[in-house]
Amino acid sequence: MTQRAILCPRCRQLVGSEESVCSWCGTARSAQWWQLINWSKGVMDGDWLVKALITANVLFFAISLLLSASTGDSGNFISPGQSSLMLLGATGTYPIGHFGRFWTVISANYLHGGIIHLIFNLMALKQIAPWASNEYGTSRMFTIYTLGGVVGYVVSYFAGVSFTIGASAAVCSLIGALLYYGKSRGGAYGSSVYREVSGWVISLFVFGLIFPGINNWGHGGGIIGGIVIGALIGYNERRRENTLDHALALLCGAATVAILGWAVVSAFV
Repeated sequence: MTQRAILCPRCRQLVGSEESVCSWCGTARSAQWWQLINWSKGVMDGDWLVKALITANVLFFAISLLLSASTGDSGNFISPGQSSLMLLGATGTYPIGHFGRFWTVISANYLHGGIIHLIFNLMALKQIAPWASNEYGTSRMFTIYTLGGVVGYVVSYFAGVSFTIGASAAVCSLIGALLYYGKSRGGAYGSSVYREVSGWVISLFVFGLIFPGINNWGHGGGIIGGIVIGALIGYNERRRENTLDHALALLCGAATVAILGWAVVSAFV
C-alpha cells in the first residue's frame, strides 16, 4: 500500500510519500524510535477515541436491532425498523417539529438504517478521524465531530429533511476541518492535505447525486460546520491543546453519553 506524506516527528518537516528518509534531518521511516513515537502518539492522541466512537456506533446499531425485534417493528436482522430508530433518537423535522426532540441532533449521529450504511460510515470514520486527531489533537477532534454533526443536522432540519440518521454528518465535519487545515497551513504538506480531502468532498457530492435517500444537506452542513469550528479552535501547528479544549471535549462527551443513555432507557421503558 502506498505510504502517505507525513510530518517528521523529529523536525516537523514534510516527508514525501516516496521518501524513505526525512530530507531535512535524515531520520529514516524505519527507525525504531520513529515507530515508537508514531505508536505512542497514536495511543495518546486519538486511537483510543476512534475505537470508542466505532464501538459506540456498532453498539447502538445492535441496540436498534434488539429494539426492533422486541417490539415487532418492521425491520430485520440487518436493518432496524423506522419506529425503533425514531424511539432511539432519529432527527429531522418530524421528531423535532412534532415531538420537540431537539436532543436528537446528537443521538442521530450514532444511528444507522442498515449494515451497509453502518459499514460505509465507519470505514470513513476510521480513515478520517485519526488524521484529524493528528492535526487538531484528540480533544479538538472530538469537539469538531460532535458539534459539526450537530451543525449538519441543524442545517438539514431547516432544509426540511423530515427523518434522518447516520454518522456521516459528523464525519463530514472532520473532512471540513481538514479542508480548512490544508488551506490554512499551505505549503507542500497543506496543499497535499487539501487536495486529498477535496477528493472526499467531490466523492460525497457525486455519491449524493447518484444514490437516493442521501442527506446531502447534512453532509454539506457538516462540512461547513467543520470548517467554521476548525477555524475557531485552531490546530496543533498554531497552538497546542489546553485545559479549555479538554473541558469542551469532556462536555461534549458527557452530553453524548447522557443523551444516548436517555434514548435507550426511554425507548425500552
